[in-house]
Amino acid sequence: MAPTDLTDLTAVELVELMRSGSASVREVLDAHLARIDEVNPEVNAIVALDGERARAAADDLDKHFTRNRQNLPPLYGLPIAHKDTLPVRGWLSTSGSTVFADTVPEVDHSVVEREKAAGVVTVGKTNVPELGLGSHTFNPVYGRTNNPWDLARSAGGSSGGAAAALAARMLPIADGSDTGGSLRTPASFCNVVGLRPSLGTVPSWPEKQPWTRLSVKGPLARTVRDLYLLLSVQAGDDPRSPVGYGAHFPGLDHGLDPNGIRVAWSRDLGLGIPVEDAVIEALTSMVGSIADLGVIVDDTHPDLTGAAHAFGVLRAWQFEAALGSLVETHGDQLGESIHWNVEVGRRLSGPEVSRAELASAVISDRIREFFTQHDFLVCPVAQVVPFDGDLDYPHSVAGVEMHDYLEWMTLPSAVTMTGCPALSLPAGFTSEGLPVGLQVIGPPRSEQRLLEFALTLEEAFGAADRRPALNSGTSVSSPR
Repeated sequence: MAPTDLTDLTAVELVELMRSGSASVREVLDAHLARIDEVNPEVNAIVALDGERARAAADDLDKHFTRNRQNLPPLYGLPIAHKDTLPVRGWLSTSGSTVFADTVPEVDHSVVEREKAAGVVTVGKTNVPELGLGSHTFNPVYGRTNNPWDLARSAGGSSGGAAAALAARMLPIADGSDTGGSLRTPASFCNVVGLRPSLGTVPSWPEKQPWTRLSVKGPLARTVRDLYLLLSVQAGDDPRSPVGYGAHFPGLDHGLDPNGIRVAWSRDLGLGIPVEDAVIEALTSMVGSIADLGVIVDDTHPDLTGAAHAFGVLRAWQFEAALGSLVETHGDQLGESIHWNVEVGRRLSGPEVSRAELASAVISDRIREFFTQHDFLVCPVAQVVPFDGDLDYPHSVAGVEMHDYLEWMTLPSAVTMTGCPALSLPAGFTSEGLPVGLQVIGPPRSEQRLLEFALTLEEAFGAADRRPALNSGTSVSSPR
C-alpha cells in the first residue's frame, strides 16, 4: 500500500491494519508525517511538530508488537496531535499566547493521559485562537490556520487546527474542547465530525473551574465510527473530575433504525437570529433525505428563550475568573479580545450571574420536556459558511450587523445551555463547494443513541466521503 493511501484510511481501518500486522506503526506514522510536510505549510493546522520523537514512539510500539489482539489498546498506533490548550507533559504547550510561548508542562491533561494509554503516537499540537477564545483560529505565536476547502477562509475554532488537520488527512483522529461551539463550528467548516458530549461524559483535569457546566472536552474525526472509537477512550470515571459520571461506550455495531424516529428541524431554534441563505439551502435537501428514510420530521423547536443571554453572562463570569489575573500581570502581551472578555466579566453584578443560573434551570426543564415528544433535534451548526480568514469574526450575518464576536455563534452557544450532547455531522456543500454541517442534538447523556442515529444519517448523506483538493487559493472537492 502506498504511503498516501494510508492517510486516506479511517482510524478504524488503520488500527485493524496495524493489529493484523499488515502495516507497521512506523509506516502509518511516516505516511502521515509525509502528508504533514506536504500540506501543513499551506494549512498551518499542526504546531510544535516533533517528528523524531514521534518516530521513536512508533518504533517502540513496533518493537513490542504482538498479533494477540487482546493485548493491543484501542487506538494502537494512531498518530495524533493534541489541542494546544491541553497540557502535554514534556511538549511545548502555548495556548496560542506569547505569555506561554516557552511553556513545557510537567503533567498531561486527563484526555491526553487516556489517549496515550490507548496507544496513540503524539506528533505535535493543533493550532488554536489566543488562549482558546473564539471561533476563528489565529494567534500571535503560530499565526492563522487556513481552511483546507478554501485556504483564504477560516477553519473555525477554537479546535480549528484539529478540524483542519483531519480534513487535510494529516491526522486520523483529534481531540478538542467546546464552550460555545469550539468542537462543532470547526467540524462544520471543515467537513468532519465533532461531538460536544454531555457534561461529565469526558472527565477533565486539571481545570481551574472543575464544576463549570459550559466547557467540555471531546472528540473529532472524519467519520462517526472513528469519533465513537475516540470517545470510548476519552469517556469514563476519573476521581479528579467532580462532574464525571463514568460514561461507557461498548461499541457502535450498527446505525439506528430510522422508521418512526421523531426529529424536530429548526432553521434558527426559534431565536430570531439571522442565518445565511447558503447554510439553509445546503441543509434543506439533507433534511428532506432524513424524511425519506422514514423519520418523522416536524418543523419545530424547543423554547430557548434566554439561553443566549444566560450563556453570555456565565461565559463572561467564567473567563474573568480564569483570565482576570493574567490580564493584570501580562496585559501588554494579550490581544484585544482577551481584554474585552475579561472586562465584560468584571462589569457583571451578582444578581446578573444569579439570574443566568436560574435561567439555565428553566432551560433544562424545557429541554427535558421537549425530548419527551421528540427523539432528536436538528439545526444548522453555524449561522454562516466559512468566512474570510482575514476577518477577526463575521461582522454581519445575512446583512444583519453583529454587535460583538459572540453574536454570530448564537446557535451553538444556545445549544450549550441545554446540557445536551450535540454533534456536527458533514451534511452538504454550498454552490461554492464549502462544507456545511448539520447539528444533531439528543437528550442529555444520550450519546450512544445519538451516534447510532448519526451513523444512519452519515450513510444517507455521503458528505463525509468528500475531501479537499488543497490547491493554492480556492480548493475544490474530489472523491475520497
